[in-house]
Amino acid sequence: MTFKRGAFSISVKYEAIIKEDNILSFKSGNSVDSYKFMGSHLATHKGKKGVSFMVWAPNAKKVYVSGEFNKWELDTHQMINLYDSGIWSIFIEGLKEGDKYKYNVVGCDGISRLKSDPYATFSELRPNTASIVYDLEDYEWSDEKWQQDKSKKICDQEPMNIYEVNLGSWKRKWDGDFFTYEELYEMIDYAKDMGYTHIEIMPITEFPLDMSWGYQTVGYYSPTSRHGEPNGFRKFVERCHENQLGIILDFAYSHFCRDEHGLYKFDGSPQFEYSDPTKADNNGWGTAHFDLGKAEVNSFLLSNVLYWFKEFHIDGIRVDAVSSMLYLDYDGGDWKPNKYGGRENLEAIDFLRKLNETAYKYITNPIIIAEESTAWPMVTGPTYKGALGFTYKWNMGWMNDTLKYMEMDPIYRKYHHDLITFSFMYAFSENFILPLSHDEVVHGKKSLLDKMPGDSWQKFANLRLLYAYYMIHPGKKLLFMGSEFGQGLEWRYAYGLEWELLEREPHSKMKDYVRDLNHMYKNDKALYEIDNVYDGFDFIDPHNSDQSVITLMRKGKDEKDFTIAVINFTPVVYYDYKVGVPFSGVYKEVFNSDDDKYWGSNQTMSGVEIFSNNEKWHNKNYCINIKVPPLGATFIKLKKSSNNEEEIILEEKETKHINLKETVAEIKAALESRPKKSEIEKRESIEIHKKEVKIDMMKLNKIKK
Repeated sequence: MTFKRGAFSISVKYEAIIKEDNILSFKSGNSVDSYKFMGSHLATHKGKKGVSFMVWAPNAKKVYVSGEFNKWELDTHQMINLYDSGIWSIFIEGLKEGDKYKYNVVGCDGISRLKSDPYATFSELRPNTASIVYDLEDYEWSDEKWQQDKSKKICDQEPMNIYEVNLGSWKRKWDGDFFTYEELYEMIDYAKDMGYTHIEIMPITEFPLDMSWGYQTVGYYSPTSRHGEPNGFRKFVERCHENQLGIILDFAYSHFCRDEHGLYKFDGSPQFEYSDPTKADNNGWGTAHFDLGKAEVNSFLLSNVLYWFKEFHIDGIRVDAVSSMLYLDYDGGDWKPNKYGGRENLEAIDFLRKLNETAYKYITNPIIIAEESTAWPMVTGPTYKGALGFTYKWNMGWMNDTLKYMEMDPIYRKYHHDLITFSFMYAFSENFILPLSHDEVVHGKKSLLDKMPGDSWQKFANLRLLYAYYMIHPGKKLLFMGSEFGQGLEWRYAYGLEWELLEREPHSKMKDYVRDLNHMYKNDKALYEIDNVYDGFDFIDPHNSDQSVITLMRKGKDEKDFTIAVINFTPVVYYDYKVGVPFSGVYKEVFNSDDDKYWGSNQTMSGVEIFSNNEKWHNKNYCINIKVPPLGATFIKLKKSSNNEEEIILEEKETKHINLKETVAEIKAALESRPKKSEIEKRESIEIHKKEVKIDMMKLNKIKK
């Protein structure tokens, strides 16, 4: 492997690396930058250039560095135990970037184990397992504008529409090779065109087994070599920022794999994992849990969080399997209660709060997401109020209920109406993300499209309906790759997506639909500006279970900036459907999932002006009559508000005579000269004017032609 470097490579003095302050900070559990001295670093010592190595192995008898430089001899380069701290170090002259190495750890049991460096910043491609000396100092970032703009934003009040991807299977080369970070720029362009705001990447921390999808990690500081060098990933992140896309990475801080070269029994004892087997073993996944009560493990993991934010400029992280951290009995095996007799893991609670406090202390506007699948209270919110401190939590309850409902034949949905409405009872109890993630399209669960009932047309209609409901529902959004064009098969980690399906009309139009829906969301403040409190939401009609129709409204900060969605979960078209609205005026349909350009039946109201009626309905002072599409959703916005009859007639007159240049004064004079009428006569007068407008507009169109 050849490394080309410019003039920016930096070597630090070995004495600065091994200073006692670094050791004490690491052992206290409060180090947040331990990656700057632990692991391998280009350094100088007594005027000589080489590499500094430092590793934590408190119960090891001896530790050696073995690598290409000494022909993998196991006992020629012995490390010293600094200050008798259990942290071992050595400076080896003449080593350079690109050299491969491992630690030969002679454990407390007397057994030698070749271990990868826990702090390695680059690793060999599996099945090889050596660590590689890599200089992260040699990089100049150019995303200052993105960082400045991000610092001024409040993420709760911004759109967040996440495209979840697995880099190894978004596309795959014909021979099975992976695309490089640079070759994956195509994905960035695609995500931007599709209207996403963020890309969330399943774990790229180095992992040995493709089948684990990255969630069984060995190298927490090492971007996987499957796609290239660490600086290649930095350029990938930079390219995302250039295209106004944030980057979120997944991390497994609950557990790690038991591979011999990894963290498991690193020094022959339970070092990174709990010593108590009932807490250490994750029987369901065959992995080991981090001992989150151990100070050095805290330093290792807290530093890891900041490492990715600072060294790779990511914008957020998602902590996987938080529930398995919080509960001592999570996997159903043997367990012991905590000191209070409960099932909660007290060390994990403290660690998660500390993780979030650390991120918010050192990073501007970080996004920290919890995948937490239980009813644990206050996952999101500030720690000083007793919460765990996460920015967002995946809404697993919403996901499970919604998919269960959507999989039903429409004829039975009216008997399970609560599945589609119950989530609004707790929608604002946390800051939620609505996840339609990778977990829902694997292991025999079928793809989202294949979950939908009915024939081919109905499957696509139901899927469009699902996405419309998901988009209008309070909460940020996440959709797994391939779902945007109706992937037919389940996700397969070893193969690329079914891009060939885009040659078929239903799939290409589904992609167009999701793109237009995404852009509508991003451009409509009512859909995201007040996302986590009741002030931004109004359930106009949750009760129409007989027709399986719900009507809801999302609101922005401006009281007249709102979007009404009428969602029909049956294949029946409803004409003249009455909907309560908050203001008198003219309304318009801004989006319809049944549009024929999306392979729908075209039951739309495109171009139609919808005039409100002075009739109270759904606890609103006014109502409109609309057409509701089958297995579809219509989104409606206020085009022009009117508080009384005069304003309605003024609007109609202005529309009718726009080319005749009648003045507002003339219209008012005409109104004043009219005799007083009853309310019924007034409404009849308005209807007559509506007809006149339509006739005159037809005449004008003929003249134009």
